[in-house]
Amino acid sequence: MRPRWKRLILMAPLAILGMLLFIAIGGGVVLYLWNWLLPPLFGWREITFWQAVGILALCRILFGGSGWRGSARSNVRRRMEERCDRLTPEERERFRQRMRERLGSSPAAGESQGQ
Repeated sequence: MRPRWKRLILMAPLAILGMLLFIAIGGGVVLYLWNWLLPPLFGWREITFWQAVGILALCRILFGGSGWRGSARSNVRRRMEERCDRLTPEERERFRQRMRERLGSSPAAGESQGQ
């Protein structure tokens, strides 16, 4: 077997265990907080563990991310900054000009407009 397969065989059970722990702990936290806050404040019914897991899954779908690392947007921003850092000042100015033309925006506030 290749080392990659060995690592995969070792990591798969740990990943499954991690997901189960996330579901158990996350569902428990949502259940506790919901049943502690919402019935007294708003008069809503208490929920079961599986309803709490469903709310947790819905929130992850709607709001995304696991909370363990940055969002995809921050990765895109970082890559764009790296690309811009490699541009020469002339290339950077041409890029800015093309973006202004595409977006139809006026020159930046700090630039002179012939006044």
